[in-house]
Amino acid sequence: CVAIWLFCIKRGFPIWPMADLAAGATPIGLGFGRLGNFINGELFGRATDVDWCMVFPQGGPDCRHPSQLYEAGLEGLLLFIILTYISRQRTPPGTVFWSFICGYGLARFFVEFFRQPDSHLGFIFQWVTMGQILCLPMIVGGLFMIVRGYRTTSPATYL
Repeated sequence: CVAIWLFCIKRGFPIWPMADLAAGATPIGLGFGRLGNFINGELFGRATDVDWCMVFPQGGPDCRHPSQLYEAGLEGLLLFIILTYISRQRTPPGTVFWSFICGYGLARFFVEFFRQPDSHLGFIFQWVTMGQILCLPMIVGGLFMIVRGYRTTSPATYL
């Protein structure tokens, strides 16, 4: 982000269209990264008895949610489809970027219900993880900036 910001300033490019472009492609990398997590057997889910549970070598003998696949589907494929749709609409500059921030936060918040929390963090409250708490500013901030963009930007400048 900092490199893109500095590049835009140095070259005189508007930052929001560049951020929209970068954000639109990011879910592809996230999806492949989560598939890598699945292949490596890391970042697995909580113990469960659902039909599609899996035993991960590093997860002990318990059958667990394949939360990496949930994330690949939500943060990768679904978020890419949503951002592609948004990018084809006339929207204020920055809308795709802030939609990514909000969408990633929503996907991660949801998957945290199935993902095994980091052992050194555990649960913050009864059922809330640190990951979920960290997602809240992304969700709220993303929604705020999307609404702000529509309220403060003239439709004539929509991309």
